Amino acid sequence: MSAVGSGPNSTLPGDPPGGRRAVAVWGIGVSVYFVAVIFRTSLGVAGLDAADRFQVNASALSTFSILQLLVYAGMQIPVGLLVDRLGTKKVLTIGVVLFTAGQLGFAFSPSYGMALASRALLGCGDAMTFISVLRLGTRWFPARRGPLVAQLAGLAGMAGNLVSTLVLARLLHGVGWTAAFAGSALAGVVVLVLLVLFLKDHPEGHEPEPFPHHGAAYVRRQIAASWREPGTRLGLWVHFTTQFPAMVFLLLWGLPFLVEAQGLSRATAGELLTLVVLSNMVFGLVYGQVVARHHEARLPLALGTVGATALVWAVTLAHTGGPAPMWLLITLCGVLGACGPASMLGFDFARPANPPERQGTASGITNMGGFVASMTTLFLIGVLLDATGDNYTIAFSCVFLLQALGVSQILRLRGRAARRERERLVASRVETVHVPA
Repeated sequence: MSAVGSGPNSTLPGDPPGGRRAVAVWGIGVSVYFVAVIFRTSLGVAGLDAADRFQVNASALSTFSILQLLVYAGMQIPVGLLVDRLGTKKVLTIGVVLFTAGQLGFAFSPSYGMALASRALLGCGDAMTFISVLRLGTRWFPARRGPLVAQLAGLAGMAGNLVSTLVLARLLHGVGWTAAFAGSALAGVVVLVLLVLFLKDHPEGHEPEPFPHHGAAYVRRQIAASWREPGTRLGLWVHFTTQFPAMVFLLLWGLPFLVEAQGLSRATAGELLTLVVLSNMVFGLVYGQVVARHHEARLPLALGTVGATALVWAVTLAHTGGPAPMWLLITLCGVLGACGPASMLGFDFARPANPPERQGTASGITNMGGFVASMTTLFLIGVLLDATGDNYTIAFSCVFLLQALGVSQILRLRGRAARRERERLVASRVETVHVPA
């Protein structure tokens, strides 16, 4: 007798085959996410320009990103349900149309109110991309490839952030606000064409089993069943605690902090933001390989990233007697690069805790974590900057409060999640034992 499925990353019966076809189809989905991240992070390099264009203070400026993330976070569970019900292609198509329209609207917005509405529309479309790409990966690649595929998807997102930091920033100061944002919207049209023509939800012969959908009852059942799993909740808190320091830095407040508080030129500040993105890409490859080989490394990697981030931020903010030295800012940006890959580990807790028909919903719940934390921190920093006369040391100290909250919840849930995952693993081994005829 032989057992199949000896571990969380082992090949299981019915696993998709992967291969070149899988890479090609998945690559189309990833390209959509790549463009979405360019649009999402475009405000990070245009924050000071936006403040001048719309004549707003720090709190109003932060409202752009807060509203965008509020819409994004609020859409995660509905999008997860839609992906489970409608499939990847339909949800991604809707997402591309919405975030492209939002980017175009932002380009031509004559007022602060219209610009806010455009960012909200962009956030709605952006919310439909990442969960869809995760679902696409589980449908096209074997389960053992899950951690690496997820990290590679995150890596593509950071590549989009890099394009935003390097290319869009130069366009903005070269051709102007309207031309830069409207021109970038053309990328949305390109990926929409690729998506409609070539993307498929799953390989032939690997269609998901029919699952009954019964309106509100189905929605409640999906959400409740996903939330009952300790692994889903642990994934949410891992995502919450790890993602937001880098997200806040890249999405809005990094450039003002480096220029106004540290006295750097915009060019030098842009190079440091680029370092965050490059570091993220390196850490993404490392974390993906480590977790694919050593599943038990998930929690140490996540908590180690939180500890390193808190330490470097504390040293940076505690520095007195003028701006922090360049070596310290470089270290800060390098360590912040680990936050994105660490947040991806949250999905590695939620994925084995839920069956295939709940993967979208569970991923949506998990993905809410980091964006709720980012939205909260963006708001607190804006309010504290206005209240303290642009004291970045006080404003950025709110990072430690959210990290402490997240770590306490991770430690509370880790035991239950580990026990439940072991129970599922034992059950899967029993189900996949084959007795020769």
